[in-house]
Amino acid sequence: MSLVEIERGDGVMVIRMNRPERMNALGTDMRNALAEAWCEFRDSLDLEVAIFTGTGRAFCAGEDMKESVERGRAGSAGAPGLRPDNPYHDGTIDKPVIVAVNGFAMGGGFKLVERADLRVAVRGATFESSEAKRWLLGGYDHGVTGNLPHTVATELAFAFRFKAERLHELGFLNRLVDADELMPTAREMAAHLLTLPPASRVNTLTMMRAMRPRVPEELEQLAARLKEHGAKEDLMESRKAFAEKRPPRFRGWDHPEDRYRTPKLESSGK
Repeated sequence: MSLVEIERGDGVMVIRMNRPERMNALGTDMRNALAEAWCEFRDSLDLEVAIFTGTGRAFCAGEDMKESVERGRAGSAGAPGLRPDNPYHDGTIDKPVIVAVNGFAMGGGFKLVERADLRVAVRGATFESSEAKRWLLGGYDHGVTGNLPHTVATELAFAFRFKAERLHELGFLNRLVDADELMPTAREMAAHLLTLPPASRVNTLTMMRAMRPRVPEELEQLAARLKEHGAKEDLMESRKAFAEKRPPRFRGWDHPEDRYRTPKLESSGK
């Protein structure tokens, strides 16, 4: 069984994560298979639109926590055998990507949805930006890049869960459909894109991506400092607790006084 199934035809490439028993979690093998698929899509002279989806009850559950615990390190950075090139992750594909969310989109899976140009989801699908559960800083940037109201962005940053219906109302999703309409709707959108003059499709995509909101540099600098504020052992504790199906036992701070030494915007970069 292939971790990533691919369909090619009529200018469209369907990339389908196929690890349903683990909710399409992003282990090293899955990440490498996706990187290979996205490189093929980027380099193809015949495929102009991608549809990105999953198999089973989840689109993608995000980081493979069990693999991280076995490796003894949080996240995928520096994982042995991990391919360094993933053009979807790097934003270097100059072709439109439609994501078709078939179920849970959590953590890294939420980020995969966020990177797409157009988004379709089944009714009842669950979304979560999980950084606040796994790192020392919540997902501060998702509300900015998604152009969401600040209170909603704050809720998202604190890892509250959202249903597809609410994200559709907020404008984060383009289409909300029944399960049997997910792929037909995504294919209809792909077919429409392929009716456009090629230069129009490429140029419009370039312009729309350039107009996406970004977190200002000074705030990214503050975020970098905040990611170092707290007991680093809590990163692995959150993953161990998940893998062992128990409540986490967080330390919080290496030194109690660190609680009152939170970096502030006015001190970032000084």
